[in-house]
Amino acid sequence: MLNGIGGNTIAEAKATLSYAEVLAWVAYRDKHGSLNFAARQELSAAIVARQVNRIGGGTAELQDFMPHHVRPGTDLERAMAEWH
Repeated sequence: MLNGIGGNTIAEAKATLSYAEVLAWVAYRDKHGSLNFAARQELSAAIVARQVNRIGGGTAELQDFMPHHVRPGTDLERAMAEWH
């Protein structure tokens, strides 16, 4: 870490975290989402952009305003239905 600011290094954290603490962090992340600050900012901006889009009569989805979000794949049945 930068001059000791910000806590332990990854190696120190791995060496000192107990199994119970790891499970607690996993549960927190499952409940509250990613700890990535940039991803949280992108989500917040996308929510505002979607609301502005909807006010203007648009039908965009939240993921349309999240360029770094990985979209789920289309299943074969849906792709075939959209193709016809």
